[in-house]
Amino acid sequence: MSTATEQTKEIYGIENWGAGYFGVNRKGNLIVISPDNDTQTADIKEIVDDLRKRGISTPVLLRFPQLLFGQIRKLQSAFKKSIKEFEYEGDHLCVYPMKVNQNRAVVEEYLREGSRYNFGLEAGSKAELYAALGLEQSKDSLLVLNGFKDREFVKLAFAGAAAGKNVVIVIEKLSELTHTFSLLEETTKDNSDIRLPMLGVRVKLYSKGSGKWEKSGGEAAKFGLTTTEILDVIRQLQDAGRVDMLKLLHFHIGSQLTDIKRIKNAMKEAARTYAKIRQMGIDIEYLDVGGGMAVDYDGSRTSFESSANYNAREFANDVIYVIKMVCDDENVPHPTIIQESGRYLSAYHAILVTNVQDEIETVVEDLTPMEVDIDDPQVVKELADLRESINSKNYREYYHDALEHREELFTMFNLGLISLEDRGKGEVLFWDICERADQFAQQKKYVSEEFDDLRRLMCAKYLANFSVFRSMPDNWALEQLFPIIPIHKLNKKPTEYATLCDITCDSDGIVDKFVDLHDVKTVLELHKLTPGEPYYIAMMLVGAYQEVMGNNHNLFGVPHEAHIHIGDDGHIIKKVVYGATLSDSVAVARYDAVQLHDHFRRAIMQRIKNGSLSTKEGNQLIEFYENQADSYTYLAPNGS
Repeated sequence: MSTATEQTKEIYGIENWGAGYFGVNRKGNLIVISPDNDTQTADIKEIVDDLRKRGISTPVLLRFPQLLFGQIRKLQSAFKKSIKEFEYEGDHLCVYPMKVNQNRAVVEEYLREGSRYNFGLEAGSKAELYAALGLEQSKDSLLVLNGFKDREFVKLAFAGAAAGKNVVIVIEKLSELTHTFSLLEETTKDNSDIRLPMLGVRVKLYSKGSGKWEKSGGEAAKFGLTTTEILDVIRQLQDAGRVDMLKLLHFHIGSQLTDIKRIKNAMKEAARTYAKIRQMGIDIEYLDVGGGMAVDYDGSRTSFESSANYNAREFANDVIYVIKMVCDDENVPHPTIIQESGRYLSAYHAILVTNVQDEIETVVEDLTPMEVDIDDPQVVKELADLRESINSKNYREYYHDALEHREELFTMFNLGLISLEDRGKGEVLFWDICERADQFAQQKKYVSEEFDDLRRLMCAKYLANFSVFRSMPDNWALEQLFPIIPIHKLNKKPTEYATLCDITCDSDGIVDKFVDLHDVKTVLELHKLTPGEPYYIAMMLVGAYQEVMGNNHNLFGVPHEAHIHIGDDGHIIKKVVYGATLSDSVAVARYDAVQLHDHFRRAIMQRIKNGSLSTKEGNQLIEFYENQADSYTYLAPNGS
């Protein structure tokens, strides 16, 4: 592999955040590596070209189910090894939280592989439970129900249990227990042998998580019961003769838990709570440690918000060791550990690929040869002198002088002392000076902060054909970092510094923070755009939350989707799901396409009637408008 390719891999940090799933081939294209066989790879550029021949343009979401399988096996293997190493007497199961990505293809692929290990599902709403009850799970897997529940929710859970599912209703509020008792009486009145759901309680721990979701744990957390409330649940179950239904203790201290120390503290507290309940003579079998296992988005292996200072094996070791230590100390059985690590399982499998549509000019460029005349204002002449005489020794001083001259230029213009042409000439000279000063500054061993700021100001703005709000909402809402990388030209050193703008009409529709091993980069190294040649970039690790959290800003709909299998001969496109059309997107806002067509047609017919349009012109307009209903909501890539 060439030196340029190795340098490029280092620039984008592929080997740091890629978890072994991504690389660069000899063509300089981004590849996805099969977790089963590292000689099997899929070339992302070839996939995009293949899709384009089929009429599928970018943006397109690529799914690689094999990466989902790889993460399932990593997690299962990590816990299996830890259980063996520490002689843990309980088991480990996983339930996939559907809220992370409810897409049917994702959930079904998870169950296809996860059922081998009796991995089940977690549902937090009636809609998720409704979907889960119609899916095929392993007979020994669990269906854990979290979230606030009304009577209909609980009744649906009873239906699931009667259908043979191992349903666990996790009590979040005492009112949910009231609904449960009422339905128990109704359900068993005529059939005492009917299968019933199990019950769990969610404890509100004192311990907190770390990172952006730290507030979801601790005493002020939204979910969970206090110690007093848990004791009240136990008392009510005992009084009703139903304490045998209580089988699970649950806690959750947040998503994307970055610091392993916080996790260990929570495990100790939860394990102690479990042990004390067991000592009350209650046969709880499961300890649900919740989700929160982090994804190392930037590859730094730190407790930074977009990283994690542990891997799967370290996580498993600490969970198993801490729970075993507490249980042995309290002389209670080791529970079966339930885990809800949806982000860890699903983040890697999805990649959003889009094209750079164009470059947005942010600084003034001289479109004609610059000539300074003797009649030009003095401020313009002085800027011209600075531009011609700036060098590596005086660039800082001259840059400061240029800033002063620009202020003078604007003041004189506002006072009416110079013309618009003079102002334009002065702006071109100022940005020329800035560009040269930046070049000299970047050659130094240490670059001062003011020139870092200048680089951010001068960097290119690449217009990317996607919506941040639809496809990477956590980047906009939470400043979550996602690796972003070109899918081709990776055997050539990138020469441009850029930020990304999406195609929404919103100033927040930008990506200006990027992953880096030691810091957060404010610009991304990209290649210079070549007219008439497509340039593609990929937003990596977007398989968790981004699809389900994406919104309809500007009515940009879901992008096209392709399911890819990696085989001996490269990629196989197993399935294509077309993205939202204009009619799909307006329907979300409760517009009816037929009604819109009717109103437009009437407006055109009126124009024909009064002679403003010919019949032929009117019919062409009507046909064009109605045909747009089936078009993609995103821009047509250049050259399409």
